[in-house]
Amino acid sequence: MLPSGIDPEQRRQASEEDAPASVFRASEHQHIRYNPLQDEWVLVSAHRMKRPWQGQVEPQHVETVPRHDPLNPLCPGAVRANGEVNPHYDGTFLFDNDFPALQPDAPDPGPSDHPLFRAEAARGVCKVMCFHPWSDVTLPLMSPPEIRAVIDAWASVTEELGAQYPWVQIFENKGAMMGCSNPHPHCQVWASSFLPDIAQREERSQQAYQSQHGEPLLVEYGRQELLRKERLVLTSEHWLVLVPFWAVWPFQTLLLPRRHVRRLPELTPAERDDLASIMKKLLTKYDNLFEMSFPYSMGWHGAPTGSEVGAKWDHWQLHAHYYPPLLRSATVRKFMVGYEMLAQAQRDLTPEQAAERLRALPEVHYQLKANKETAAVI
Repeated sequence: MLPSGIDPEQRRQASEEDAPASVFRASEHQHIRYNPLQDEWVLVSAHRMKRPWQGQVEPQHVETVPRHDPLNPLCPGAVRANGEVNPHYDGTFLFDNDFPALQPDAPDPGPSDHPLFRAEAARGVCKVMCFHPWSDVTLPLMSPPEIRAVIDAWASVTEELGAQYPWVQIFENKGAMMGCSNPHPHCQVWASSFLPDIAQREERSQQAYQSQHGEPLLVEYGRQELLRKERLVLTSEHWLVLVPFWAVWPFQTLLLPRRHVRRLPELTPAERDDLASIMKKLLTKYDNLFEMSFPYSMGWHGAPTGSEVGAKWDHWQLHAHYYPPLLRSATVRKFMVGYEMLAQAQRDLTPEQAAERLRALPEVHYQLKANKETAAVI
């Protein structure tokens, strides 16, 4: 008999351990889970975590990043590749990407002579946003007011570019493991004349769910996760952080507002302050997981923009995806190859196990804790 005050995750694990071998246990038996947001499935094989790791081990770089490097093109006052000189900014800094994937004046490829060889016009704008003037300060080491300034800049650029383009994609690649070539804290913003594939899938899924059930998919999903509590990582007055039931990456999380919000510019001042706080807590937990600057790719998804910003998009719920690759340690990552490329996504650690580990981590950054302990000894 278990005590009534026991944690729901402990209760679930205990019941799984007591269950007969013929009874399904998510932490032991492979199964597939449906992702209703992107209309796809993921194979969950948690028992594979028991196998010895003989694959690639990433080198663990202990890199010392200088606070200011005049040769770093993202630093205040630095000269970029196109010869432009950055201002001596002391907050966020937004500028046009010197090597954009999308340009506003690209010519139209014209009609195709065969249905198997289609090409269509792609136009847009690519920008870079620096979060902070110091290169050695990542988001979890920034103060909530500094993070709030980043959020305001995200909302502002979404509104500005959204007046012309139907899709504005804000994304951050953090760490060399995620292909980031510059350690300075920054993200990118790409606005396009078309809806990208993932945005189209989320559009179809959310619209279909609203038509069938009468409310936004992610609003109901957030409500259900609050009730079930198995995959919650953080909660606040206005936000939820959880490991989605259908997560693909080992410690993937989904950041959701509690109320129905379609786009970043619609967030109230209180919601933005609260978002800054919960982002700092989440990213601190990420860094504390393996006591390193935790790599990830993240991005915001909100309702399409452009000229049509009315009730047509009420099936959308604003959300942010965090996709971190690390699996067992700072040196063992999850590769999306083989089966993932040729069949469907597969994960080892269950979402419930990942959420439990993230929940248990402290909200004080390990570097700050180490500094305090060193100061106390001195």
